[in-house]
Amino acid sequence: MLRALVSDGRWHRYLALAIAFAVGCGLLSWWQFSRRADTAEANALITANASAAPVPLERLLPSRSAYRPDLQWRTVEVEGEYLVDRQLLVRNRVNPDGNPGFEVLTPFRLADGSVFVLDRGWVSIGRKQDRPDSVPAPPSGTVAVEARLQSDEGPLAGRTAPTGEIPSIDLKAVAADVGAPTFTGAYGQVRSESPAAPAGTPERIEPQSADTGVDEGTHLSYAIQWILFALLGFGALGWSIRRDLLDAGDEVVIAAEERAVARRAKRAPSDEAVEDELTDVR
Repeated sequence: MLRALVSDGRWHRYLALAIAFAVGCGLLSWWQFSRRADTAEANALITANASAAPVPLERLLPSRSAYRPDLQWRTVEVEGEYLVDRQLLVRNRVNPDGNPGFEVLTPFRLADGSVFVLDRGWVSIGRKQDRPDSVPAPPSGTVAVEARLQSDEGPLAGRTAPTGEIPSIDLKAVAADVGAPTFTGAYGQVRSESPAAPAGTPERIEPQSADTGVDEGTHLSYAIQWILFALLGFGALGWSIRRDLLDAGDEVVIAAEERAVARRAKRAPSDEAVEDELTDVR
């Protein structure tokens, strides 16, 4: 086959294609390994942040517009009062089981008069209508809350919602509705409340692994598959050259094929051995 590659220019083009294909597969494999590393890093950050001890809100968000992506899922402590009359339902939200519903977004007034928006959890759509049959009320009066930070989602272009609802967690829109100084860099997903709500709470939102479309293990399998595809490309080239030489009557290749056939014949069981095996089974 090496002789054929050297002597026949036709195979030079096929070899170049095989090399180009292998390089492409190698780059795709590297990309999958890179995505796996990024996913592992993101999930490690989520785990670390979700398990970190709660800290006062102002320690992580020194200003109302402050937020960094590495703060996601960090737990903050706030104390104040729920503004139930400004509560909104965030449309088109699903729980971990994939059921459709809403998230309950309730502004929370702090002691200094500023507002920190809290996502109290998920509620299902109603049995006979799109809106929930009921939304559990938050605790009244002064409440101490632990909440996990999430970034502002911003507006959804071209999307509207009925009164009392909102298409996304757009903190600037919430601030305009509240009419008070409001944190617009981040909001909090409620983890706990003290005192507890008198009639239960919406379904709490728990930390989820990094949303990358596929999990870490799938990245690894895809990376290995691209390496195998590269090897298969060279294997297909070798098979094609060998097939071409056989058709051309190349004596060296024909002799090698005959030796391979002879070896397979020696390894194959004889008719007598097969008959003896069947007799033993019976």
